[in-house]
Amino acid sequence: MAMQQISQADQAKIQMMQDMEIEMMSDLYNRMTNACHKKCIAPKYGEAELGKGEMVCIDRCVAKYLDIHEKIGKKLTAMSMQDEDLMKKMSS
Repeated sequence: MAMQQISQADQAKIQMMQDMEIEMMSDLYNRMTNACHKKCIAPKYGEAELGKGEMVCIDRCVAKYLDIHEKIGKKLTAMSMQDEDLMKKMSS
């Protein structure tokens, strides 16, 4: 019976982490969309379709946004690991 409770607790933890990941990805997408739209598309639309310049601008903007997001994620992970190592050393 105790094994089932641990399993349910682990499932709840996994579900919470999945929900947070979805929320973070949704936030990233919304921020990226807003930032690249502001940067690349004029407030008054001249045509229904994107122009070549707008498409190139959006492609570059998205690529840069995702690149920076990845670099920040790696840096935060490294910092978190350093903090964990420091805490382990302090508690030893």
